[in-house]
Amino acid sequence: MIVGTEGTLEEKNKSRLLLLIIARLIIITLFLGVAIFLDIRKDGFPFTVSTLNFLYFIIAATYFFSIAYILLLKIFKDLTINIYLQLALDVILVTLLVYITGSFRSNYSVLYTLIIIYSVIFLGRYGGLIIASAAGIFYGLLLDFEFYKLIPPISSIEHDPSLTAGDVFTRILVHIVSFYILAFLATFVVEQEKKARYLLQEKESAFKQLDLLFRSIVESVDTGIMTIDLNGRIKTFNRAAEEITGFPLEALENRPIAYYFPNIAAFFTDGIIKKQTQNRMEVIIKNNSGEEIHLGCSISPLKEKQDKQIGSILIFQDLTDIKLMEENLEKSKRLALIGEMAAGLAHEMRNPLASIAGSIELLRQSLKLKNTDERLMQIVLRGKDQLDNFVRDFLLLSRPIPITHEIVDINAIALEVLENIKLSSDWTNKIDVRCSLAGKMTTFANKEQIRQAINNLVLNAIQAMPEGGNLSLSTKSLQHHDKEVVEIKIKDTGQGIEGKDLTKIFEPFFTNKDKGTGLGLAIVNRIVDGYGGRIEIKSSMNTGTECTVWLPGRHEINI
Repeated sequence: MIVGTEGTLEEKNKSRLLLLIIARLIIITLFLGVAIFLDIRKDGFPFTVSTLNFLYFIIAATYFFSIAYILLLKIFKDLTINIYLQLALDVILVTLLVYITGSFRSNYSVLYTLIIIYSVIFLGRYGGLIIASAAGIFYGLLLDFEFYKLIPPISSIEHDPSLTAGDVFTRILVHIVSFYILAFLATFVVEQEKKARYLLQEKESAFKQLDLLFRSIVESVDTGIMTIDLNGRIKTFNRAAEEITGFPLEALENRPIAYYFPNIAAFFTDGIIKKQTQNRMEVIIKNNSGEEIHLGCSISPLKEKQDKQIGSILIFQDLTDIKLMEENLEKSKRLALIGEMAAGLAHEMRNPLASIAGSIELLRQSLKLKNTDERLMQIVLRGKDQLDNFVRDFLLLSRPIPITHEIVDINAIALEVLENIKLSSDWTNKIDVRCSLAGKMTTFANKEQIRQAINNLVLNAIQAMPEGGNLSLSTKSLQHHDKEVVEIKIKDTGQGIEGKDLTKIFEPFFTNKDKGTGLGLAIVNRIVDGYGGRIEIKSSMNTGTECTVWLPGRHEINI
């Protein structure tokens, strides 16, 4: 395939024509300088005044025609007419120059060869042959006309009286044959040059296509690719690498890898992979936002054709989500094990607990207790209630999602929970409740489980504000990946949660409160996860906590 367009070729030919015009002017200027110099000296100068006048005329005509050629370039878009016009006038002017400088004895017939050469360059073989024929005809006619005295000689150089018609014919024939040989040789050279240029353009095009294909492949893969030279500097960085790390190539190119990714640089010594480095490894780096991400890396030496190492190539993938999934899977396994243990333990505890509770009630009714004994009985009853709540929470944590579902009005349940929570022993009138419920919010689930989840979150919020504060509950409907999502947000201005504890809050039995079983959030997470939802908690010390729950909408849930 030839690289280039008609527009670029036309511009190229115009540039060549301008170059030709300039070269012609330079040659004629040299003739003008020589003519003036010889005219001034006069000594031994063979030309007459009339000859010099003709010479000046040729020089002036050349300047005039050169200006005309430049104007024609701007007027006519077809360059062929301009080229043929220049060739024709050049042949005429050279013939006139040969005539005034001695015709048969003139050495300026060599200028025909220049015309033939550039005719081949611009017009190819046929153009070269036409101009060679024209040059031969004009030169032959000139010699014949002067020999047979059809035109008077202008030059002061005397003709050889011994010159015969055979000599004239021989000279004409030699020139014509030379013109044609030159035309064929010039054609051969020009065609070879064009063929070489064509092959070069074809190879350049193939190389560009191969380079484009290589770049497309490198930029299209979802795996990060980075190359490093022997000085430990980053040389290339593909699109996936930019997306994974957050760094653009412009920020990293020719920069030391140790500055941006020191954990990766530890695998290199002077840009060469350390011998103890494994082919496949995992490493933690910080992206452009300062967040830690897990990478799975593969490092290989980058070599030339001669098997000489010129750097290293690093291929990596973002394993952060996979690591998070592994952690969640491990957490789910632990929760499943705890759930099984909890179910067994709850069932084992429930029967004797029921017996103890019944017996205590019978003793309380049959015995007449004094003040001290009554107070002790109340302590026993509260302990019984705590154990009963503990067993109930165990069962909620271990119980699977119920099979029976119904359309649940989230707003109605939220209002019900806010009303009932005021009857809790943890409630204080110093808490200001703000409620913002959007439209009709429904999901398809078990009503009691949704109530339990919201109740646990609200209870945690008021327990975090023993001295009072602001409690806000809001709901709204969202669209996520073209699916309806119900958002429930509960926010308090309480004590907050330490950053190191945020990763543990959904683990059973984990709590930072003086009282409680540590099962509340674990139960909420179990319920929300069971319906394909998601829960997120943001908190900072002495500022408050924000809990956000996303549940599939009524038409999206799939149990």
